[in-house]
Amino acid sequence: MKRIVTLAAALGLLLGTAHLPARAQDRPVELLNVSYDIARELFAQINPVFAAEWKAKTGQSVEIKQSHAGTSRQARAILEGLQADVVTFNQVIDVQILHDRGKLVAADWQQRLPNNASPYYSLPAFLVRKGNPKNVKDWSDLVRPDVKSVFPNPKTSGNARYTYLAAYAYALEQNNNDAAKANAFVKALLANVPVFDTGGRGSTTTFVEREIGDVLITFEAETNGIKREYGDKGFELVTPSLSLLAEFPVAVVDKVAERKKSQVVAKAYLDFLYSEAGQEILAKNYNRVHHPKVLEAYKAQFPALRLATVEKVFGGWEQATKVHFAEGGILDQVFVNR
Repeated sequence: MKRIVTLAAALGLLLGTAHLPARAQDRPVELLNVSYDIARELFAQINPVFAAEWKAKTGQSVEIKQSHAGTSRQARAILEGLQADVVTFNQVIDVQILHDRGKLVAADWQQRLPNNASPYYSLPAFLVRKGNPKNVKDWSDLVRPDVKSVFPNPKTSGNARYTYLAAYAYALEQNNNDAAKANAFVKALLANVPVFDTGGRGSTTTFVEREIGDVLITFEAETNGIKREYGDKGFELVTPSLSLLAEFPVAVVDKVAERKKSQVVAKAYLDFLYSEAGQEILAKNYNRVHHPKVLEAYKAQFPALRLATVEKVFGGWEQATKVHFAEGGILDQVFVNR
């Protein structure tokens, strides 16, 4: 009898409050940010700041979950059903394919946000061991038989595709745009890589923890972060004479966000990356930013250098993909038996 009374009381309480509307801001929202391999620590810093700002502005709690791997692999996972609300990638083609093959992002995704939807940028740079024992100064040193370079597989990693294209651009410049000599140069570079990991973080582990290789090639932001984290190892940074602009495009995955009704907070999350607070976090993590005030504050940590672009040297990402990264392309031709 007591159990029946208790249940009846509980039912009465529920019925008594059923007419009260739940405020939208009381319902927490969840976002999944699918990102590139080495961005774990970066977004671990960004997410709580954005969540606090969103809570203060709207009263709504937001939980941001992360997924990290090589961006080409991540793009395939989304096409196969991974429910990403937003992507924060490191190459344009891996966002574009979400539109081309699945209409998951809008056709005009690059026009929806400033700087071609790239809130920050970096470039391939070198990290060498204490004292730079192999005297590595530029790309030309990486084809010497005594120098072993570590970077991920260009077939799976956007990070590595920038490395490959940067090296190719350097070889073209050094050889009066002779494509045959550039092909031979990147073939020699690839032959000097002892381990091809699938993503940038794996290559960092190979170089830092397994102590394989003489030079790690990765984004400038990552080289600085490693140097800071492993100060006791005495790693040194080397900026090559020419590198390649590496943009970090972002987009709302519209089809998923519409279904989950997360469009508003997803858009706000990406907008935050352009805000002064967001750009400050990015710059603290050695990413090059666009916000004038933050750029001025951090200019001392970013050396001036020459940057080639995919558009100018390779005719854009679509053309670069067709010529270099498609099946049977130049990468396949120089990547023999690997």
